[in-house]
Amino acid sequence: MSDTSKASPADIMPIADVMARLRDPETGCPWDIEQDFASIAPYTIEEAYEVADAIDRNDMADLRDELGDLLLQVVFHSRIAEQAGHFRLQDVIDSIAAKMIRRHPHVFGEGARREDGHAQWESIKAAERADKIPDPSAMAGVAQALPALLRAEKLQKRAARTGFDWPDAQGAIAKIHEELDEVTSATSHAHREEEVGDLLFAVVNLARHLKIDPEVALRGGNTKFDRRFRQMEAIAGDAFVGLSLDEKEALWQQAKQAE
Repeated sequence: MSDTSKASPADIMPIADVMARLRDPETGCPWDIEQDFASIAPYTIEEAYEVADAIDRNDMADLRDELGDLLLQVVFHSRIAEQAGHFRLQDVIDSIAAKMIRRHPHVFGEGARREDGHAQWESIKAAERADKIPDPSAMAGVAQALPALLRAEKLQKRAARTGFDWPDAQGAIAKIHEELDEVTSATSHAHREEEVGDLLFAVVNLARHLKIDPEVALRGGNTKFDRRFRQMEAIAGDAFVGLSLDEKEALWQQAKQAE
């Protein structure tokens, strides 16, 4: 088996050199110099979503650019870490290459077989997590900073592995009705907020049972709403804002039927 755990630095080093120049304390860019992990993190999240957006639009030119922007975030964080004496970009590359090999024994192992690859991945990942994180809970390692829909799905999947799960989608649907009743019966803003959170969590659970990615589904819903609302505005022109709710609802139905 060839050793692919060491990636060649030649391909990625040009952007690393650019970042080193930008972060040079004496000759670099003042904005880049003053950044730290926390200040850059929101940009990292934003760039990941822009990659997803380019994929949704099937815009390959934009995807190329957005992947470059996302790669820059990795380089930026790695440079900050290197200057603080923690690790280098090459360490990041070597680490992820080694991890992919370690988690794919069905591909890279001796007498490798491709069946049951996902099960092996999850088993190895769980063992690594147990070694790395002192928290013994099945919920350990699900990052607090994840988008709420994604974190809800991950928490539910972890719970399901322990057997704490509805046997089918009907249980999830019943839970949605239960949570909706609790929203309507809540008597304070704080209580309503809590119950709406429970309702959203239950909807994510239903999506999981139906094998639907809730983030993808909601992005689709957002796109649909945006498209129909723009059609309403186009039909009504400058008069749109002054229309009654009933008139706007009629426009909504018109835009919906036009699809």
